[in-house]
Amino acid sequence: MTTLQVPRKFNFSAGPAVLPLEVLQETSEALFSLGKTGIGVMEHSHRGKPFVAVLAEAEALAREVMGISSDYAVLFLQGGASQQFIQVPMNLLQGGTADYLETGVWSEKAIKEAKRYGTVNIASTSKAENHTFIPKTHKFTAGSKFTHFTSNNTIFGTQFRGEPTGALSPLVVDASSDICSKPIDVSKYGIIYAGAQKNLGPAGVTLVVIRKDLAEQGAKDIPQLFQYGEQIKNESCYNTCPTFSIYVVSRVFAWIKRNGGLAGMAAHNEAKAKVLYDCLDSSDFWKTPVAKEDRSLMNVVFRLPSEELEEKLIKEATAAGFDGLKGHRSVGGLRASIYNAMPKEGVTGLVSFMKEFEAKNG
Repeated sequence: MTTLQVPRKFNFSAGPAVLPLEVLQETSEALFSLGKTGIGVMEHSHRGKPFVAVLAEAEALAREVMGISSDYAVLFLQGGASQQFIQVPMNLLQGGTADYLETGVWSEKAIKEAKRYGTVNIASTSKAENHTFIPKTHKFTAGSKFTHFTSNNTIFGTQFRGEPTGALSPLVVDASSDICSKPIDVSKYGIIYAGAQKNLGPAGVTLVVIRKDLAEQGAKDIPQLFQYGEQIKNESCYNTCPTFSIYVVSRVFAWIKRNGGLAGMAAHNEAKAKVLYDCLDSSDFWKTPVAKEDRSLMNVVFRLPSEELEEKLIKEATAAGFDGLKGHRSVGGLRASIYNAMPKEGVTGLVSFMKEFEAKNG
C-alpha cells in the first residue's frame, strides 16, 4: 500500500479529473509489477499474455457494469472524443444527412467535423441563449444516417436527463463527461463514446461501444486505422493500444462494480449535487445561469457578483485544499466538477468553505 507523502487536495478539475484513491494505490503497485510478472504495467507488450488478460478484463467489466450485450463491440481507442467527432461521420455519414443536437462547445466541434463528410441538420440548438438549457423539441430528418448529441456539457453545466425522444436514426452520444455516472440502456444507442479522463480513468484512451451492424456498414474507403470494423477485428489492437490507460480503466470499472454499480454511482452523484446546488440556491450571492431542470450533476457552474470576487475565491479555495474551481477559459466564472470519484466529503467541505467566504464577502 502506497504511503502518501503530500496531503491530497480535493480536485474539482473538469478533466483530467479525480480518480478513486484505491485505484491510484492499486495502480502505483502495478507500475512496478503487473500481478506477479515482475514487469510494470507500462512495460508489458500489448500483445503479451499479461496485457491481453488486462484488456479482456477491461472489456468484461465494461460489459457487466454497463449492461452491454453481444450485439455491441467494446473498443478502447486513442484520439479522445475529438477523434470520434471525425470517426463517426467518416464511417457512417458517407455523403448523407445526420441530425445533430447543438448544446455546447463540444457538440459544435462535432458538427464542424461532420460537415466534412455530408450534410448536417441542426435538429435543435440552445446557442441563442448561451447554452443555458437543454432543448426539448427537435426537428429530425427522415432518412438520416444517425442522430448525435452530447449528454453532458462540461463548459456550460447542462445535462440530458435521458435520451432525446423522436429520433429517426440510431442515437450516437458523446458521453465523455457523464459516462457511468448513472444507469444507461445501451440498447437505445448505435454508438456510445467517451474520453476516459473524467469518469473512467486517465487521458489517453477512449471507450467506444458500437452496435456491430453499424460497424459493418462503415465506409471501407477510409484508412483502416479509422474503420470501426478493423478495430473490432483486431480487438482494439490494430496498432499499439494505450496499455496503461486501459489498465486504469479496468480498475475504475472494478471500483464502480464494488460500489453499487451504475445505480450506486447515480445515488452518490445526486446526493453530492444536491448539497452543492442547495448552497447555491440559498442566497443571491451565488448566480447559477443554467435552467434548473437541466443542471448537470457532473459540472456545476456558477458566478459571483464580480470577477474580482471570483478570483479571490479561487485563490483562497486552492489554499484551503479545493483545487480546479476556475471556469472554462471561454466563459469564465466558477465550476466545480464532481465526477464519480469525488467523495461526498469533498463537496461538503467545499460548501462549508463557500458559506464562510460568503459571510466574509457577501
